[in-house]
Amino acid sequence: MLVQELTNNNFEEFIKEGIVLIDFSADWCMPCQMMSPLIGELSEKFKGKINFGKVDVDGNQELAQKFNVSSIPNFVLLKDGEVVEQFVGGMSLEELEEKLEKYV
Repeated sequence: MLVQELTNNNFEEFIKEGIVLIDFSADWCMPCQMMSPLIGELSEKFKGKINFGKVDVDGNQELAQKFNVSSIPNFVLLKDGEVVEQFVGGMSLEELEEKLEKYV
């Protein structure tokens, strides 16, 4: 799986260039756990086009606040460090893939 665990220490460096999808989630969140394998699958499919990162909201509350993450799973799509889209909640592989396709 090509999803990098992100913290305050490596977040800015990770998002500064290219297209990046950040998965804000938590271990106790069931919909987050259901989305995790889909994110892994998409990280393989979009390898070299989109970088995938994951932020544990419990351990990185500053990052969650910065992106107004109040419910999870919460996905933030960035291009060169700027937010281009944000979507909340569980969705199918097809739905998520469709959202990502627009940016590659």
